[in-house]
Amino acid sequence: MRLVFDHGTILLADSAGLNLDAIPGLLYDPRVSLFRAPAWRYREVLDALRARGLAVADEVRPGAGSPTGPWRALDLRPYQRGASLSWELAGRRGIVVLPTGSGKTRVALAILAASQARALCLVPTRALLEQWIRELESVYAGPVGCLGDGQRCLGPVTVATFESAYRLMPRIGRDFALLVVDEVHHFGVGVRDEALEMCCAEQRLGLTATPPDEPALLRLRGLMGPVVYRLGVGDLAGTWLADFDLVVLRLGLDPEERERYQADHRVFAEVNRRFRRLHPNGTWQEFVGAASQSREGRAALHAWRRSRRLLAFTRAKADAVRMLLERHRQTRVLIFTADNATAYCIAREHLVMPLTCDTSRAERARALEGLRSGELRALVSARVLNEGIDVPDADVAIVVAGTQGPREHVQRVGRLLRPAPGKRAIVYELVTMATPEARQAAERRRALAATHPLSS
Repeated sequence: MRLVFDHGTILLADSAGLNLDAIPGLLYDPRVSLFRAPAWRYREVLDALRARGLAVADEVRPGAGSPTGPWRALDLRPYQRGASLSWELAGRRGIVVLPTGSGKTRVALAILAASQARALCLVPTRALLEQWIRELESVYAGPVGCLGDGQRCLGPVTVATFESAYRLMPRIGRDFALLVVDEVHHFGVGVRDEALEMCCAEQRLGLTATPPDEPALLRLRGLMGPVVYRLGVGDLAGTWLADFDLVVLRLGLDPEERERYQADHRVFAEVNRRFRRLHPNGTWQEFVGAASQSREGRAALHAWRRSRRLLAFTRAKADAVRMLLERHRQTRVLIFTADNATAYCIAREHLVMPLTCDTSRAERARALEGLRSGELRALVSARVLNEGIDVPDADVAIVVAGTQGPREHVQRVGRLLRPAPGKRAIVYELVTMATPEARQAAERRRALAATHPLSS
């Protein structure tokens, strides 16, 4: 009996006549008259077959067992060593939860060096792809492969974007023994999970600052392992991360804005109310699908979008940004917006460098270096700075608006927490009262308070 890799699955060949119904993960595939399992259950299936005394020729990973190297030794902080050891003791499977700015990537590099395993590292964006390759090349002497940003090159250690991994995993899923997933909270909720299912690597490390809630976390336990180590901002602030204050500026709408907002809100609320009466547990996606079927529903969706654009950058928020930039004119400032339009508006008015999805890699690198050197005093971004990118020291953040909820807010705050002697960062959150922003801001504060005692 042979165990082979087949397009992101493992297939039992030459197994005719055997009763394999009790082997976990195996399902009979009538198309080929053979048993098949998803690739991520490779080790589980192999161990179960051998435990039953069955002779199995393992042809799944002919080259994945060859070691990598050499690696340069890394110095780790005590909590980073604890994270690495916890992952090791958990059977080399699991998720490490550490705050933004605490060195999650360094934990992964230490694990890669210690395991010496052929490894595939998955990242959500091209910006992180570049950053991970740069970090790997600083400690690893071998070739680093790249899948994404127009490149397709495999190496003993390879970095891939989520989308490239999803497309290519049916062919490369057997080539690696260790799978590292940065910002792993993106998985567990959708079709992208197939990228993890089609990989045979039995060693798995997930990294995140903001793990998802159930049921996504339950799904990730199966694909990556449980949370094996967890620290919040409050555990590291003041020693390994800078401390900070959160200042909530509660703002209003002027009469003309209030009239526009209320008119759009009434249009949306009436259609939404009727939908909720018929579908009390309906999701937002189901509401959008239902509303799109009628002229009135489409008008409600347009009204909702207009109200979102209005709240993203009200006149009071524009005045607040102007005042805060003036107050902190000698300080490095990061400005976070809900959309690119607001980012460009602030950039034009205050001559602040914008970082958006339209910013080229070279421009982004120059902007970050400009902030690091002091040539630039501020950057404004909608989402580019939210996750993972190594942002130079900044002391002030202005959160104009957000779209992704508490997780986004925790990540944004983490951008400021790189420690420095005597540093205490300030986060300004601009909130329009008597709108959904007030409730959303309270939810973000509760999420932040769960990991850090706030001052406001």
